[in-house]
Amino acid sequence: MSGAAIAGEAGFGEIRAGNLGVRLAETEAELDASLALRYRVFYGEMGARPDAATRLSGRDRDEFDAVADHLLVVDHDLGEGPGSVVGTYRLIRRAAAEAIGRFYSAAEYDISRLVGQPGEVLELGRSCVDAGYRSRGSLQLLWRGIAAYVFHHRIDLMFGCASLHGTDLEALAPMLTYLHAHHLAPPPIRPRALPERYVPMDRLDPAGLDVKAVVNDLPPLVKGYLRLGGFVGDGAVLDQQFNTTDVCVVVKTDLVTDKYAKHYERKSGFRE
Repeated sequence: MSGAAIAGEAGFGEIRAGNLGVRLAETEAELDASLALRYRVFYGEMGARPDAATRLSGRDRDEFDAVADHLLVVDHDLGEGPGSVVGTYRLIRRAAAEAIGRFYSAAEYDISRLVGQPGEVLELGRSCVDAGYRSRGSLQLLWRGIAAYVFHHRIDLMFGCASLHGTDLEALAPMLTYLHAHHLAPPPIRPRALPERYVPMDRLDPAGLDVKAVVNDLPPLVKGYLRLGGFVGDGAVLDQQFNTTDVCVVVKTDLVTDKYAKHYERKSGFRE
């Protein structure tokens, strides 16, 4: 696969949890299965608007897919081929972004402060799981795969556009306000929505929020980022094609790699 050729060998193989496993796509057929899954979820369930070519292909794809690594959740009870793919997450490192000339998030945010950081950075995106597998266990397995990837490639910072479903800003105001008030990234690593796409996030008085209820309403993926000490950038972006309101999430990977290293040490008995 062209993405693997640029990104290099994954290094962590497959992580298993019962009948489910998480690993990188290894064949073009598996990549195609992940694109088909993305189409079913984004266009079939979430109301994204396909152009004619996308509708005809039944695949969600763009130019970044050819150079990215694609993390997969597979169900071995469904066999060992592309039909076993039930979850996916797209991973783009510097080398892959340089092959295109930019990161995907740059179409929505000024990420110059992020990519200007020393060390390796990783852009996460296009995450989805088949409707029959949306359990805590599947999401945890995806995070374990990301942790292994981050650990292996010595990622220092990861970021990406995380989506809130819909574009009704009044309905999303509590979540946007909460994220801005409690999780705004520090200035040295704070992305900002591009001026022509900038939507203010501080839409309500934070003191009036029912914080517990708002956090409960956040998408599981966003909550996962926050549990890792993640931040959000300044400004949201409406993505009319995908019927989402995007926020840019930033995670310094110290906590991710520390957790994974301790897990690895317990499994292997290794100590430095």
